Amino acid sequence: MFDKLASQPNDPLLALIGLYNADSRTDKIDLGVGVYRDDLGNTPVLRSVKAAEKLLLETQSSKSYVAPEGDRVFLDLLWELVGGTQSGKFAAGVQTPGGSGALRLASDLIARAGTGRLHLGLPSWPNHAGIFGATGLNVETHTYFDVPTQDVRFASVMKALSGAQRGDAVLIHASCHNPTGAGFTPGQWEELAAVISERRLIPLIDSAYQGFGAGIEEDVAGLRSLITAAPEALVAVSCSKSFGIYRERTGAIFAVADTQAAADTARSNLVTMARTSYSMPPDHGAAVVRTVLSSDILRKDWMDELNSMRDRLQGLRQQLSNALADGWQLAPQIAEQQGMFSLLPLKESDVLTLRKEHGIYMPTSGRINIAGLKGADIERVAAVLKPLLG
Repeated sequence: MFDKLASQPNDPLLALIGLYNADSRTDKIDLGVGVYRDDLGNTPVLRSVKAAEKLLLETQSSKSYVAPEGDRVFLDLLWELVGGTQSGKFAAGVQTPGGSGALRLASDLIARAGTGRLHLGLPSWPNHAGIFGATGLNVETHTYFDVPTQDVRFASVMKALSGAQRGDAVLIHASCHNPTGAGFTPGQWEELAAVISERRLIPLIDSAYQGFGAGIEEDVAGLRSLITAAPEALVAVSCSKSFGIYRERTGAIFAVADTQAAADTARSNLVTMARTSYSMPPDHGAAVVRTVLSSDILRKDWMDELNSMRDRLQGLRQQLSNALADGWQLAPQIAEQQGMFSLLPLKESDVLTLRKEHGIYMPTSGRINIAGLKGADIERVAAVLKPLLG
């Protein structure tokens, strides 16, 4: 049987890890892998997470299965954090293996419901198209961002959605757009909510970076306006970045509707599909998040740590923008973008030259992870980028 299979290429980002690790230069710089790093280049375990894990170690009494839909307390606390309490809508959640698992279940649900079509703005996280295509959805694309000008193409987004059919789904990044860092203005969120309501579209909102942009509440303001306006919505949540628990694969998919009965029906389908995929969700990461969010002390400590990570990212953006300013007229937009990523107008040959000659690693798309920078490296990185960007 295996002889009939064709070997598949490595995922480009995973291959990039191998190339970086094989480079023996001591001054190499990794701007590729999408994880938060501190100024020492480490991805730390948060104090609040460590404290929650210690508490769990001391008090957890069983390693039996959690419920098929996951930890209900975790789901309730997470939805309050993301969706708030004022939307007037009803939400039903299912715990998933990471944000990717949430997106996969959402895609399966859209396909099962017979909608079959999803609108995706490009560029986007590369795995979006792969996940949606694997479930047989008809993915229609439009331009979201223009790399050479570093601008969101909002007119293109509105044109695509104004021509969408009732019941079509549309993928929306809640904040800190991956890979561009460029988001909608408050006025554009309002226009987006209006067209989604008018056309009766189903927003599938990917919330993976809450707290990394403008703040915990600010980063879900647009999301909340959409779920209030839309007849139904799906919200995929990842806890990897906000809680720094990447390897614990902790996430959830929430079905949002005008009635509890409709939301519960959606959840029953999500649980059925999960059962035939991974059966039960992993517990540890969700238990950590539940413990942090249910303790006033741990929640405050977590919020302080998250604020510090966001401040570091904003500071790095400003430093890089300043260092590029005398060689690239669009440098100020790097400081205006949010989250871990920016997408630079670099040719593939430029990226390969940066790897070979300078030990600076990034995907061939030109997407850089701002968190991969160290303050001491910014002038050097800017010096080699300016001739390529100017």
